[in-house]
Amino acid sequence: MLQQLLQLKASGLTMLLVEHKLDLVMTVSDRVLVLDDGQLIAQGRPEEVRRNPRVIEAYLGKSFSEGSDA
Repeated sequence: MLQQLLQLKASGLTMLLVEHKLDLVMTVSDRVLVLDDGQLIAQGRPEEVRRNPRVIEAYLGKSFSEGSDA
């Protein structure tokens, strides 16, 4: 599926991808919007969103966002 999405992207096609596999999203996306409990918590380029503390807390947990080894 990843290869097909990348081919579509390379052809210039615009896509809306709703996906929970973050590696896939970050690989194929030029722009990402992140929802948590139906609320928009972040948007921007994948590298910006990946570092967003609200995204980290929502998807990995508060202890991870605080730098804990938990």
